[in-house]
Amino acid sequence: MEAFRVRQTSAASSAAVRISTACALLAGGVLRFWMLGRFFEVNGDSELYGGMAKNLLLHGQYALTDAKGALHPTLIRLPGYPLFLAVCFRLFGMENYWSAAVVQILLEVLGCILLALFAARISAPSCRMATAQATLWLAALCPFTAVYDAEPLTEGLSLFCIVLALWSTARFQDRPGWRSALLFTFAITYSALLRPDGALVGVALAPAVLIPLFGRTEGLSNRFRLAGVCLILALAPFAAWTWRNWRVFHVIEPLAPRYATDPGENTWPGFQRWTKTWCLDFVSTYEVYWNVPAGPIDIGKLPGRAFDSPQQYVETERLVAAYEANGEELSPNIDAGFARLAQERISAHPLRYYVILPIGRVADMWLRPRVENLPIDLDWWVYSHHYAETRFSWFYAGLNAFYLLLAIAGLCMRPRLWPWMVLYMVLRSALLATIEAPEARYTLECFPMLFALGGVAVGRLYSRVTADR
Repeated sequence: MEAFRVRQTSAASSAAVRISTACALLAGGVLRFWMLGRFFEVNGDSELYGGMAKNLLLHGQYALTDAKGALHPTLIRLPGYPLFLAVCFRLFGMENYWSAAVVQILLEVLGCILLALFAARISAPSCRMATAQATLWLAALCPFTAVYDAEPLTEGLSLFCIVLALWSTARFQDRPGWRSALLFTFAITYSALLRPDGALVGVALAPAVLIPLFGRTEGLSNRFRLAGVCLILALAPFAAWTWRNWRVFHVIEPLAPRYATDPGENTWPGFQRWTKTWCLDFVSTYEVYWNVPAGPIDIGKLPGRAFDSPQQYVETERLVAAYEANGEELSPNIDAGFARLAQERISAHPLRYYVILPIGRVADMWLRPRVENLPIDLDWWVYSHHYAETRFSWFYAGLNAFYLLLAIAGLCMRPRLWPWMVLYMVLRSALLATIEAPEARYTLECFPMLFALGGVAVGRLYSRVTADR
């Protein structure tokens, strides 16, 4: 009789897990397809990537098309996402961005499953099932990541690659072998082919794979063979990309330029450095930084910290007037003026420039209400100085804080691989400290780790509560 009750309880538990899993996946799919219907749009970077994909298919060239229809080779974007769009265009029709977004949604739903399996592997045996379920729900219902699955942009695929890298790392530690190693190699390589900062995934997680690979002496020759093959596969695409850039542009560029410019295009370092002396939040990014060049600079929208004295205000006003008079374009002389102004401000307040503002920008990207992750929709929010007063912003702020606090709780439990997850987030934050204009979406790539750590915390709590009953 006792054995029968145990089997009955086990069957009921398995059924509950299957139902919970199905509901989580269904809810995650509904959320993403709702966002696809509500927010899907093709402009900006989507058109840029799509243009490269079309030229690959139609002309066999990795190039941009100018207003006159002429092709110009480019290296401003890595080829990972244009290649993905090219495959989608070949399968579903030219410029069928909607189908590409559907593929991203399906991949992300698969990614939610892989992330749940990863969280189960790194958690304590007593709470693996609860951890997996909690992680699955956290990942499936997060609007900050889900919205990018519905947009033809790199973020959705980047998130999937990070999840695949995490899962294959844990699987390789449990069962070292070719399959896990090759999946890990693909994940970190394609992540770097999507975005230059994607290389950080490999930098952070590679030690977690190499330590078990060379942790034993037996079969060392096979292990070296495995490592060598994976290294060649990882480096080959970047060797080809670097050679192509040298052949076409005569420059050594293994990734993509910092400011997404082709050789010979000006990056306006003076203006960039001046911006770093005062820019702290997304409001300034949206209202000032994104407008330059080819858009107006409204000096009234500059924050008070952009001026240390009345003289600096006058000089800034003069440079802005010169910019407007030049057809809202920068010039070497105007850029040099911004460089002199920046140097004056840096010399007077080096601690502010090198420490306070970079830390503030990183904190802003991690902690701010994440409303700007969602595309502009006036029914949801308005980009302005008063965005924090819109009706959804406090909900997003609370949700963002919830994910962060839950992940911190999970981190305190020190699940397996926690040092490498922390290393990735630290490396990414250090990289973000170097940028001029913060955007909260730049921390999205850390969210798979937040989901897993949060799942660990919920799973441990659930196990303790049920054990006390």
